[in-house]
Amino acid sequence: MTDQTTANAWQRFWARGGWWRSILLAAVYLLVYLGISQLIGLFVRPFIDLDDLYGDPASVLLASILPIGLMGLLLLLFARSLGWLPHLFRRRTARAPRWMWIAVVITVVPPVMKLAGTDWSRFTPALVLAILFFGLCVGFAEELLTRGLTVELLEHHGYSERAVYVLSSVVFGLIHLQNLLGGGNPLLVFATVGYAMGFGAMMFLALRVSRWLIVPMLLHALTDPTTLMAAGGINDAHAVVTGGSPALVTFASLFNFVYIAFGIVAVFLLPGRRARALNAPT
Repeated sequence: MTDQTTANAWQRFWARGGWWRSILLAAVYLLVYLGISQLIGLFVRPFIDLDDLYGDPASVLLASILPIGLMGLLLLLFARSLGWLPHLFRRRTARAPRWMWIAVVITVVPPVMKLAGTDWSRFTPALVLAILFFGLCVGFAEELLTRGLTVELLEHHGYSERAVYVLSSVVFGLIHLQNLLGGGNPLLVFATVGYAMGFGAMMFLALRVSRWLIVPMLLHALTDPTTLMAAGGINDAHAVVTGGSPALVTFASLFNFVYIAFGIVAVFLLPGRRARALNAPT
């Protein structure tokens, strides 16, 4: 971490943390992401299938992987400019209670079920690899933003662990409002925001119990592509499964409610004391 006696104005500004800086960072992230996506779209539109962006490896690479991959790189450079690397990836916190491992378990189960229920005849090996790599990029960028930088900003301000848990989950949910700009069904988008808050809560618990940011990154990276391949779209909760095992995929989707329910229970189990006693800058 950066020594505050030698930090520059940029580093001191972000080191103060707080909820509004977390919102500011998320808003800037979305604006830059949308700008990059539009800019890339101007150049790659002739090379992608606009009717099925996940129908071939080239479309996935150019329309999905490239924008989110660049955002992950920019976030990494941002964290480096603050002197927060490698601290963000290995947290020096007190050992977490064992009940938090429940979050990891219930996050792993649905992707496994979706893999078993997917109609693999619709996908070539190259397309599967492209979608999985896309998921890895999403997991890296969104977890670095929310469970990495956002959690750090909130802890810097001295919020309790419970408050950091709730606020970081809310920020994660809110960044999914971007789907409204893409013409998404408002009801589905707001449902996605609610689900994302519950899923974000599970990712915070995974971070807290493992103390490694790579854990929620990998869990996230497993969740999105398996949902995409099983149901035909990350944000389409009502997509029709035409092959594989629809029953398995449907049952797996019920875990969305499990995340929300367990997330609410966790609010009352987490301590209200300051979250960063062992995580202070050096």
